Amino acid sequence: MDEPTSGLDARAAAIVMRTVRNTVDTGRTVVCTIHQPSIDIFEAFDELLLLKQKGRSIYGGKLGDHSQTMIDYFQRIEGVPHIPAGYNPATWMLEITTPAAEQRIGQDFAEIYRDSDQYREVEASIERLSNPLPDSQPLMFSTTYSQDSLTQFRTCLWRQNFVYWRSPTYNAVRLFFTTFCALILGAVFLNVGSKKSTTQDLLVVMGALYSACLFLGINNSSSVQPVVAIERSVYYRERAAGTYSSFPYAAAQGLVELPYIATQTIIYGAITFFMINFERTIAKFLLYCLFMFLTFTYFTFYGMMAVGLTSNTHFAAVFSSAFYSIWNLFSGFLVPLPNIPGWWVWCYYICPVAWTLRGIISSQLGDSQDHISGPGFEGTVKEYIETSLGYGPGMIGVSVAVLIAFCFFFFTIYALSIKMLNFQRR
Repeated sequence: MDEPTSGLDARAAAIVMRTVRNTVDTGRTVVCTIHQPSIDIFEAFDELLLLKQKGRSIYGGKLGDHSQTMIDYFQRIEGVPHIPAGYNPATWMLEITTPAAEQRIGQDFAEIYRDSDQYREVEASIERLSNPLPDSQPLMFSTTYSQDSLTQFRTCLWRQNFVYWRSPTYNAVRLFFTTFCALILGAVFLNVGSKKSTTQDLLVVMGALYSACLFLGINNSSSVQPVVAIERSVYYRERAAGTYSSFPYAAAQGLVELPYIATQTIIYGAITFFMINFERTIAKFLLYCLFMFLTFTYFTFYGMMAVGLTSNTHFAAVFSSAFYSIWNLFSGFLVPLPNIPGWWVWCYYICPVAWTLRGIISSQLGDSQDHISGPGFEGTVKEYIETSLGYGPGMIGVSVAVLIAFCFFFFTIYALSIKMLNFQRR
């Protein structure tokens, strides 16, 4: 323990050291550095190792009752004044071993200690205790961690829930931003969902769907990155201490996001769906919310993955931005699938935004028999979607499955990255 009483008042320091003393009384060994302890706290220790500059030992061994063993050792040194009655032994010990005190008595306390019986007794104890008993067995543990993976996961999830609940600057702000963005988007595309008489009207409706899925997703990915980066610093420390393994922590980090993403989906989906005025059926609304939820989820997990693969949030932001542009280009909206050159069409199929757009447009417009007309086209909405965008029938379920796969893929890469990569620099 590194200075466990620093910054505490006398009462709090006494409570902490009483807890440490109770731990020691169960048979465990506790090593502490201590700074300016009171008499009661200092005398709660059993042994002392006092060092001077360059790590040289001045004293090592038992303190004794009321620190009497240590006091007797120093008082036997010629020129060292006796401790005043009622004086703090810790304060007295530091005062008499200063470089000025060494100059006054003309001796080096480190050399005095190396020539003392005290030093020889300590070294003999170290030598004796370093050799195991003849019939003893090596210390072995059946598992690396003290708790099983499920317990680690529950504990990490419990902690992450508290961390997120106590982070209104992240969660409350993003819910506010979700509402604000939904109102802006709904106002910009007000009632366009019911206008499907021309191909231009249909493109506006598809633009509303495209904006709805992309607008907030990128914000989710960007806003989660600083949070994950801060938590990763804590994770490095606790993993090094053997508190828990990587996958329970990663699972808790990912799962704690889902309730907030679901809340975002409900707010964003309800506002945009009814303001844009898509076809008002329960099935279409639920499919709309489902695709929104999966989109926000994979964007959030993608932001977490970007942090896991990079050393800091600046690199993560650059890394993410590059893929946002690629996803935007190959989403199938700016350049429809039939118009993408054959040697680039594979980019369409590995673009998660393309599957979001395919699923959400197919679910909202894929069964529409409304007649539309436009330059070079005359027919129904369903026919236009199939011929112009390349969205064939029966792809809603496939789109859902692919988006779930993207969520798992991004999360798995994040979990593996924090397990295998360590960007700490000391």
